[in-house]
Amino acid sequence: ELYNCRRQLRCFRSQNVSGRKTFGIAVYRKYSSGSRYPNISLSAPLPGIPKPVFASVDGHEQCETKITTLENGLKVASQNKFGQFCTVGILVNSGSRHETKYPSGIAHFLEKLAFSSTAQYGSKDEILLTLEKHGGICDCQTSRDTTMYAVSAEVKGLDTVVSLLSDAVLQPRLLDEEIEMTRMAVRFELEDLNMRPDPEPLLTEMIHAAAYRGNTVGLPRFCPVDNVEKIDKKLLHTYLRSYYCPERMVLAGVGIEHEQLVACARKYLLDVKPVWGASTPTNVDLSVAQYTGGIVRDMSDVSLGPTPIPELTHIMIGLESCSFLEEDFIPFAVLNMMMGGGGSFSAGGPGKGMFTRLYLNVLNRHHWMYNATSYHHSYEDSGLLCIHASADPRQVREMVEIITREFIQMAGTMELARAKTQLKSMLMMNLESRPVIFEDVGRQVLATGTRKLPHELCDLISNITASDIKRVTTKMLRSKPAVAALGDLTEMPSYEHIQAALSSKDGRLPRMYRLFR
Repeated sequence: ELYNCRRQLRCFRSQNVSGRKTFGIAVYRKYSSGSRYPNISLSAPLPGIPKPVFASVDGHEQCETKITTLENGLKVASQNKFGQFCTVGILVNSGSRHETKYPSGIAHFLEKLAFSSTAQYGSKDEILLTLEKHGGICDCQTSRDTTMYAVSAEVKGLDTVVSLLSDAVLQPRLLDEEIEMTRMAVRFELEDLNMRPDPEPLLTEMIHAAAYRGNTVGLPRFCPVDNVEKIDKKLLHTYLRSYYCPERMVLAGVGIEHEQLVACARKYLLDVKPVWGASTPTNVDLSVAQYTGGIVRDMSDVSLGPTPIPELTHIMIGLESCSFLEEDFIPFAVLNMMMGGGGSFSAGGPGKGMFTRLYLNVLNRHHWMYNATSYHHSYEDSGLLCIHASADPRQVREMVEIITREFIQMAGTMELARAKTQLKSMLMMNLESRPVIFEDVGRQVLATGTRKLPHELCDLISNITASDIKRVTTKMLRSKPAVAALGDLTEMPSYEHIQAALSSKDGRLPRMYRLFR
């Protein structure tokens, strides 16, 4: 009947508006108040239908992280999140900082070897095909202090995912051909690193080497070329035996029920014997990061693009901050946001940091500078706040003085409220992403055994005052500078002059007088 009415309505389209209006009123009356279709109120309960039960959750319960420690010391942490997909992974307290007794580069190798053939899966292709059945993907990332194996897949495939993770972490075959392929991949990545137009990864390596010379987080994150051939299956098993033990692991999950994740952990991770044999956690390196300061120069082995020496000179100057376990971590995070910065070209717009100090005081005033960006690296026992700047080689001395002056003027509180608001908004926006929540949960539980919730962090940020910024800046300026320099360093001031500038009241470099130029 409704179909016939639609056909009649099409016929009326060729008629005038009043005809169509009359027909529409007739249809409305027929189906809204006729005896065949009684008038039903949508605001009243429907007769004969069960009363609906609406889900309700308290704000704190919604973002609560549940943590369980199994009998073997493995921690299981989860946070429920609405959706049909979940992110689950194993985080290990192992990274390049733990390679003091080993050739540097083992963590880099393990990252490339992740999700290769295992006791249960014959090849990486088999693993990927298994994950594809559940719409899943896998990834492994290493940093200076953590190795993270992660899988995102459909919630229904949780049992398969945890089984696969257990196999990938504890039962890798490490075949000779896989290790040889990894050597090729590592060599290619090292060549690519030196060819990239963006020098930031290289400078980050250099500033850590300068700040923590020869210890913990100052050890190379990328495998040195000389060590590529030294790393083999026997060496990897020796390392894994010390660091890949349950007490140093966290199974983290986002988007799943905690009890379900714990059940899978007991099934696949509780009584599993690793392929390298019993763990020996007594051989773990417990060295504390020793900040040394110093300078690392590189103007010979760098090839950014087709030319052997870059057309720009890149300088990074850093000072010791604090670990992420200290109370001063939040003031340093706010200070880093106040400094901000970026490249000389930016699309601008709200929230892009165009009103941070390094834009207002440096890039907007000195148009010959190509970059001025603040970075904050924090670890469980130390931290590093640094500024990266780029300019033409002929203006290096002036660029260094501008950066040292910005360090001295950090104690000022210009734009403090804006920096706090921007930090809170960035925190909350990032934590809308499931993989970011997973990493946050895993890293916090691995480092501290607990997790600070987003609203707690926002409260801590809100409570930061101008006196907190002055206090941490004064403390930071007492440390020796760490300097990384890349490119043509003919006009580069000496390390002693940089140190003197950071110890002065105005941040100016000592004057130099030359008879001949």
